[in-house]
Amino acid sequence: MSLSLTEEQHDLAASVREFCRREVGDRAQRDKLTDCGRRSHSPELNRKVAELGWAAINLPEEYGGGGGNHVDVCVLLEELARGVAPLPWLGTTLITAGIYNRFAAEQTRRRVISSAASGAALSISMSEAGAGSDVAALTCRADRFADGWVVNGSKTWCTNAHLADSILLVARTARGEKKHHGLTMFHVPTDTPGLVIKGIDTMNGEEVNDLYFTDCVLPVDSVIGEIDKGWGQLMAGLVTERLILAAQAIGTAQRAFSDCLTFVTERTQFGSPVGSFQALKHRIADLATEIECARLLVYSVAHQADAHGSQSDLSLASSMAKLKATEVAKAMAVEGMQMMGGYGYSTEFDMVDHLRVSLGATIYGGTNEIQREIIGRSYGL
Repeated sequence: MSLSLTEEQHDLAASVREFCRREVGDRAQRDKLTDCGRRSHSPELNRKVAELGWAAINLPEEYGGGGGNHVDVCVLLEELARGVAPLPWLGTTLITAGIYNRFAAEQTRRRVISSAASGAALSISMSEAGAGSDVAALTCRADRFADGWVVNGSKTWCTNAHLADSILLVARTARGEKKHHGLTMFHVPTDTPGLVIKGIDTMNGEEVNDLYFTDCVLPVDSVIGEIDKGWGQLMAGLVTERLILAAQAIGTAQRAFSDCLTFVTERTQFGSPVGSFQALKHRIADLATEIECARLLVYSVAHQADAHGSQSDLSLASSMAKLKATEVAKAMAVEGMQMMGGYGYSTEFDMVDHLRVSLGATIYGGTNEIQREIIGRSYGL
């Protein structure tokens, strides 16, 4: 299978690179958009992305989307991450919008996807204090009554909730023989009475939240998809989710590599550029090879998903792509910091930001330990 990009995809990559150069090409621009790093995501920049038709690049054109495919998404998110555009949670919006596109009723689907295409953030809430990697153990309940549903319980690590107009909530509606049974998805506007959103302080600024539901009443038509079938609906989007996270990680890895290479080329010690010393030269060679291997894996899975459909048997390959890409990004940031010495450790340089971003990428969207479990089980272990 050819992993080459089409002419249109090359043009997209070039356009995104130019956008990043113009909008976030220097530290001062990024600091202005993020309140000096205290906000990880910039709604202002997200709206500019939407004006260019990229915010819903892989969603149906009839709802304002771009009608693109998995490779298009990877190109966009890779280049935005490489350009250090403060838009990490555009990926979360695309993941969430994909679920609405597959399972929501027409009116809700059109409304939500159109808002995403216009630059609105979307959020999905699964995790709880006692249900992180073990999502199916969640206990936040939605009980049916005559006029709708009432939700009680709490959620945590909910990305984008403080920015979003609505949250896609996964709650328990029944108990079955298996804990995966009896989960249902709900569309919850963030201004719904009974819902409280509270930010969680993280090393990467404002990004995730706790949610508290107290007698939160939802209408009957707030259900997304089928009642009690939410687990299967979540699983249907895993390939796309892992590709999105992997593409962002590849972009981060490439930017960290570029920043490191510039430094070791320009930094002189003992009369020579430090990159000419074998200890660093060989590190650079290994990291460049690892990044290229990870990138080829990510795009291989994306091409397969486009050729055969994201519902094809790509669970193993997509887990490998997410695992490899995020681990390579983390290794690149750690090694970059080490090769830059004190300058890498300084917040004056971007390597500190690359490290924070890459560490988080190994945790969210299914920790890399969970990806290893999935991969190991595929070999009968």
